[in-house]
Amino acid sequence: VEYFIDGYAQGTTPNPCLICNRQIRFGLLLERALAIDADYLATGHYARLDTGPDHKIRLLRGVDPAKDQSYVLSVLNQNQLGHALFPVGIYPKQEVRALADKYQLPVADRADSQDLCFLAGDDYRNFLFRNRPDIYRNGVIRNRQGERLGEHTGLANYTIGQRKGLGIQSQVPLYVIEKDMATNSLIVGEGNELGRQELLAGPVNWVSGEPPPEPIQTEVKIRYKALEARGMLTPLQDQMVRVHFDTDLRDITPGQSAVFYQGEVCLGGGVIQN
Repeated sequence: VEYFIDGYAQGTTPNPCLICNRQIRFGLLLERALAIDADYLATGHYARLDTGPDHKIRLLRGVDPAKDQSYVLSVLNQNQLGHALFPVGIYPKQEVRALADKYQLPVADRADSQDLCFLAGDDYRNFLFRNRPDIYRNGVIRNRQGERLGEHTGLANYTIGQRKGLGIQSQVPLYVIEKDMATNSLIVGEGNELGRQELLAGPVNWVSGEPPPEPIQTEVKIRYKALEARGMLTPLQDQMVRVHFDTDLRDITPGQSAVFYQGEVCLGGGVIQN
């Protein structure tokens, strides 16, 4: 929760599910499981594990592409994966529901949850306002040329690529393209100003424990529900990477995680810095 709130206070759009998996579920909970002599921690994530030719554990996509959750597990290391089981990863979601119905589990017909657990169905803006009202400072909306177009209600209310709810009149569609924290300004522009071909991410967790020795071609998800985009990944110092995409991407958002794949294998991921 602190990670979530602090991210918005710093002008980013964080994904706390990855931090939860690393620190809570496969941190504190796994430590507790091992302390009571359990061998494994089984969760309902739609993902799979196998052993690669180098004898290291590989994290694979779940067989149901619509439910694959390898993205939020990209923060795990070899030791954590060595004690993990993902039993539903080999099934499509509808088969899991059928099994739950067969065994009369009360959750068989429960709707899929899309919200962050600690929001309990509430809008994230309300949650932030209750916990950090100081985040919400009005400021100026302007374009790249510095022209004042209106006033925003707090940078935390907006995300990169957002079009609706800007509260400004324009003859052409305008999108959020940047948050200027130094001046508390929201920068907007036309669609052709939104896309870019490169991002910097890190520190990167490599599932294998080792970065690639040289640049590699990967498929990259820049947020959980994003489609993969092909790009050239170049390892840098201090566990950072730079990715140059084959085409412009409109929704590269600092605070979200870039997660890297080669085929079915999740290589790892890191937080987008810019």
